[in-house]
Amino acid sequence: MLIGGVDEAGRGSIIGPLIIAGIAIKHFKLSELSKIGVKDSKKLTKKLRANMFSRIVDLADSLCIYKIEPCEIDDNVFLNKLNKLEAEAMAVVINNLHVDEVYIDCCDVNQERYKEYVKCRLVSCNTKLYSMHHADQLNIVVSAASIIAKVVRDNEIQAIRRMHHSIGSGYPSDEKTMYFIREWVQKYKNAPWFARKSWRPLRTILYENRQVKLTYFG
Repeated sequence: MLIGGVDEAGRGSIIGPLIIAGIAIKHFKLSELSKIGVKDSKKLTKKLRANMFSRIVDLADSLCIYKIEPCEIDDNVFLNKLNKLEAEAMAVVINNLHVDEVYIDCCDVNQERYKEYVKCRLVSCNTKLYSMHHADQLNIVVSAASIIAKVVRDNEIQAIRRMHHSIGSGYPSDEKTMYFIREWVQKYKNAPWFARKSWRPLRTILYENRQVKLTYFG
């Protein structure tokens, strides 16, 4: 039996893409994931995640990565459809894994509703789908997927950092990130192309900057 796990990384970030990752692995190899120390990516250091990445790839029977860029996130946030966007991405990933059963980390408050969002987009009606809150902590295949997603996202952020240096972690709770964004907006009068304009902290910065501009010319 082929078991799948799907998780995301970067949903709450203000910089960079949202990454959806899925892995498929034969049931008899699940114990191997435990042996190499697979757990929720948030409980692992960046170095440990990077080291574990290649070992998970070696064990997996298939792998699928889906990247959602900030501009697409913005379009869906403004329409209040971010959960549906993520569900559509998860369905694409699952359809490429060809698994018998799959576990997904649910981002919706309603697990069954989110399950239906994904299920109605699956090619195979025979795939057993399980939607769970905190699946990355409860299911080892989802934990493995969370590591893949996190490492891919780390690499995306590192690529942005090489171009623009002091961007911080990319999350709005990081003052270094917010300082970088404020400086960018003040200089260019617009948001960075790799930032999410729909996020409230960035909307506030853009609004304040426009107010300064209006006052100056008034």
